[in-house]
Amino acid sequence: MKATLVIMAAGLGSRFGGVRQIAGIGPDNEILMEYSVHDAVRAGFSKVVFIIKPELTDSVKKLCGDNAAKLKTASGEPVEVCYAYQTFDSIPSFYKVPEDRTKPFGTVHAILSAREFVNEPFIAINADDYYGIDAFKIACDKLQMLPSDGEGMMVGYYLKNTVSKNGSVTRGVCSCEDGLLKKVTETFKITCFPDGSIRDTNTDPDGVILDPDSVVSMNLWGFAPSIFGHMSDYFNDFLHGIKDGDIKSECLLPAFVDTMINSGKMKVSVLSSSDTWFGMTYKEDLPTVIEALKSLHDKGLYPPTLHI
Repeated sequence: MKATLVIMAAGLGSRFGGVRQIAGIGPDNEILMEYSVHDAVRAGFSKVVFIIKPELTDSVKKLCGDNAAKLKTASGEPVEVCYAYQTFDSIPSFYKVPEDRTKPFGTVHAILSAREFVNEPFIAINADDYYGIDAFKIACDKLQMLPSDGEGMMVGYYLKNTVSKNGSVTRGVCSCEDGLLKKVTETFKITCFPDGSIRDTNTDPDGVILDPDSVVSMNLWGFAPSIFGHMSDYFNDFLHGIKDGDIKSECLLPAFVDTMINSGKMKVSVLSSSDTWFGMTYKEDLPTVIEALKSLHDKGLYPPTLHI
């Protein structure tokens, strides 16, 4: 069975201070998306869909897409590469986008933007995260076993391995039971404190202490293509619920999955990866990520260059 990698790369990257999705940080100036593509293809994925802003098309093609198209699947066929655009043009006609809104409508809208290109089981990931080699292998294996509807999957990571010392982060904190996701709570402003504790400071400046070994979602989700119908209904409900003048609300995948679980429409398997996640939320994270990637190349886990 074929499987598709969907990369969400349309975010503005405002906290990083630039377009972090296309920042060259590998030993041969590789960008983080190249690692995800490389790992996914060798795990068994045969198609890559980049979700981007139209103005990033040339850059993403030059820095990642053209190289991805040169890769071969396990059966020796060229990897299929597609580009989907997350724009306001795809917003349903019943909703009028405020003139002063520039922010995209979130990860559910992003995935819906790729609908025309995805007809097989798929995983969706962030462009600016490193998920690890093992994560793509276990995800690909699980996708082969997903039924046509009613089941999904995610690869989870420990909270303590996903925070930044350089500022707050948002994570989907998960409650799991018997290998299944029971609830995911989008938690904003998770902050590392000087005493080593990790706290939710969204409503309390002193912070609510969080379990560092909590499983969190880093937006590595897997679904059958039937999920698009459920997503479309959920996104329409989201748009109907936006208050006048709200120019920042986003429709997010963890909230969508939580709703699907609570309504009994889906069960979601939680897979654990032995690899370490890392990413770039802030400029100050950059040196750590550069050194981590260099170390992986030095250990032989990646060739000297990912460029073909």
